Amino acid sequence: MHLFPALEERYTKEHLSAREAQRLAEFIAWGPVVFQVARIMLKWGILDLIRDSGEGLTLEEIVKKTKQSEYAVKCLLEASLSIGILLVDVQAERYTLSKTGWFLINDPATRVNIDFNQDVNYEGWFHLEASLKEGKPVGLKHFGDWSTIYEGLSELPEQVQRSWFAFDHFYSDASFPEALQIVFKKHQTRSLYDVGGNTGKWALQCVHFDKEVEVTVLDLPQQIEMMKKQIMPDAEARRITGFGMNLLDKNSAFPRREGGVDAIWMSQFLDCFSMDEIVSILLRAREVMSGQTRLYIMETLWDRQHFEPAAFCLTMTSLYFAALANGNSKMYHTNDLSECIGKAGLEIEEIFDGLGQGHSILVCKLKQ
Repeated sequence: MHLFPALEERYTKEHLSAREAQRLAEFIAWGPVVFQVARIMLKWGILDLIRDSGEGLTLEEIVKKTKQSEYAVKCLLEASLSIGILLVDVQAERYTLSKTGWFLINDPATRVNIDFNQDVNYEGWFHLEASLKEGKPVGLKHFGDWSTIYEGLSELPEQVQRSWFAFDHFYSDASFPEALQIVFKKHQTRSLYDVGGNTGKWALQCVHFDKEVEVTVLDLPQQIEMMKKQIMPDAEARRITGFGMNLLDKNSAFPRREGGVDAIWMSQFLDCFSMDEIVSILLRAREVMSGQTRLYIMETLWDRQHFEPAAFCLTMTSLYFAALANGNSKMYHTNDLSECIGKAGLEIEEIFDGLGQGHSILVCKLKQ
């Protein structure tokens, strides 16, 4: 197994003392309530109040400022000390932020992940074991009777939609500026299929970046309708069309375009499918490719992360796919996608790493 250096250092040797390992084991055992304490400390503004105070705050001051009961605030403060998000001056009895508390407030990825786990995943995690055994998202049932979360996106509660799309866009949007350079500068791209185009954000980026490109978004029919509403106000959207299809249907072919298609784009898309389903999708993409067509796969591959916390987030995200999204996909290792690409009659021409929030782009072409 190949791992980037920071991951190999972390995952191949023991770093903790016995006492530290014991504490981490207890931290895991109490993990659900650890999460809720941190979330409430953020939601009630207690961490912000302490940060902005300069010299910290006492229990009484926090109670007065939040208008919450002394009992509630005391429980949260004491738990926050144990969790490691606060420090206390035992003489003055003033609470201040730890470094971890600072990151909870200021790290955008952490805030997005907290909302995503609370609003989208938290109830579904209870059914993770059943989901893993059955190979289907048993945790999705409290939202609706769908086989995948994608079928029900447009019907999810508003707050759940906001947190889902915030999570999805946060990790992709930061990569777009660099990705546009890769897609449009090296190979002449005048036609592009955006597969699994979601709300059309990438498609809009393309038509604004290149004034000649025509983009076709391929997605579920209900998702295409949502996309059209999102992009309608933009004048450049006239060069974006939608093609509704069920990409899980092996008989659902990619549209054929007169003159062929220059580029096929799949961003944070293939992680939504099992490896067999990925091969099926890539085989159908291959049918509309020529020797000049390039297939761009942008994914956050967990083995190619330069910093270990990113790999941690990605391997945990795999369990969202298991419990809620579809029951059979994950955040993949490079070797997994390489295997699928080869089975589909394609080969990797080049890999670009380190885009945005840890994305990589696999540039694929027809196998020679």
